[in-house]
Amino acid sequence: MQNQPKVKIGIVAVSRDCFPETLSVGRRQALIKAYTEKYGADDIYECPICIVESEIHMQQALADVKAAGCNALCIFLGNFGPEISETMLAQQWGDKPVMFCAAAEETQNDLVGGRGDAYCGMLNASYNLKIRGVKAYIPEYPVGDAEDCADMIKEFVPVARALYALKNLKIISFGPRPQNFFACNAPIEPLYRMGVEIEENSELDLFEAFKNHEGDSRIPAKIAEMEAELGAGNKKPEILEKLAQYELTLLDWVEAHKGSKEFVCIAGKCWPAFQTQFKFVPCYVNSRLTGMGIPVSCEVDIYGALSEYIGYCISEDTVTLLDINNSVPKDMYKESIEGKFDYKHTDTFMGFHCGNTCSSKLAFCEMKNQMIMARALPVEVTNGTLEGDIAPGDITFYRLQSTSDGQIRAYVAEGEVLPVATKSFGGIGVFAIPEMGRFYRHVLIEKNFPHHGAVAFGHFGKALYEVFKYLGVSDIGYNQPACDKYPSENPFA
Repeated sequence: MQNQPKVKIGIVAVSRDCFPETLSVGRRQALIKAYTEKYGADDIYECPICIVESEIHMQQALADVKAAGCNALCIFLGNFGPEISETMLAQQWGDKPVMFCAAAEETQNDLVGGRGDAYCGMLNASYNLKIRGVKAYIPEYPVGDAEDCADMIKEFVPVARALYALKNLKIISFGPRPQNFFACNAPIEPLYRMGVEIEENSELDLFEAFKNHEGDSRIPAKIAEMEAELGAGNKKPEILEKLAQYELTLLDWVEAHKGSKEFVCIAGKCWPAFQTQFKFVPCYVNSRLTGMGIPVSCEVDIYGALSEYIGYCISEDTVTLLDINNSVPKDMYKESIEGKFDYKHTDTFMGFHCGNTCSSKLAFCEMKNQMIMARALPVEVTNGTLEGDIAPGDITFYRLQSTSDGQIRAYVAEGEVLPVATKSFGGIGVFAIPEMGRFYRHVLIEKNFPHHGAVAFGHFGKALYEVFKYLGVSDIGYNQPACDKYPSENPFA
């Protein structure tokens, strides 16, 4: 897996000049020791300069963490802290991720000379951040001892990784969107506000590049990779040469078109002309690239690709993009779920897409044709999907999306894929999310989210929520418990 940054957090201690500098420095050293013992030293760097109420110290510390190659920052209030120079440091750090945390008092036996008042200092820090218009990650409870603060910084690592990556991301799209398919179409202006670059190409550009890869000497090796991955599920061996050619086309395009950005994801086209001209469907290749760390969304879903990439950075694992697709039949619920799992029927649904989920996230898989497309087209031009039930386990369903007027919304909901046979086709699973029925009605429908949702394999709601907050998303939906009504929910229902 690649295509995401390695986070290195510079930890800078600060001190009010009417407090002992040694108090802040000693607490910083204890923090570094606690982090290293628990998590190792790969993610952090200890800045030796303690900022003591001084803009000169601030400049020295800034130069030091930059020279150390840090791409994220933790400003640690070892005592009350210098509200001006500490927030100036965050401001001059620029658009890279920054967090604040503060030292708790250690013992009742040292509350005179050893009292730091960082609990108070965090208030002034937040006030000054607002004055300067500086965004910062502040943990839910940002005051703690060395071990507590080490845990806070560790929780910041995936958030910082995603935020830094977005500032250095290019989304490559091949469009335009399919006809009669407005669902995933949204203004791209908010992408630029986030620092994301987008390169929009036509389907014809992609087809030309594909044709130029005919006879590529690397194709046989790619076919061998695919054969090894598919094993007994290789039910369409005749299509592998074209799929290998297409995969090489996309990989070469990514390398040639990164430009000034470090990281890439793709919003691809798959219908209506793709099958008739390319003579296959791209689902399997999309699954393979996503497994390599280059998320690929279907149907030119630009915000779907963006959402997938955020989840990839946070989870450091393969993600997928699925339709929030169909209800679970009542007889399936009664036979396989009721009494075995603590979910109501309305908590369940099926997540599906044609065949874009990586084989590593499927309980079993087979290369097949795209059944829906084959209802209107010759079967031979619809080969290339990877079908199978999604492996059971914890998941997070989420999406970042622009509204039609360029506002950003998001949702996050944790749940699981149940170990229930779907008895269906495509890449599909039986999903369960607590209070999904209400969430479906009062977030997904009420707030006009499209049918595509990104899926991270594990529970990552906390980090995703913090990333969306940092990005300035004020409307973040989640699956509220039954006792907590949505604003639009009928209290008499």
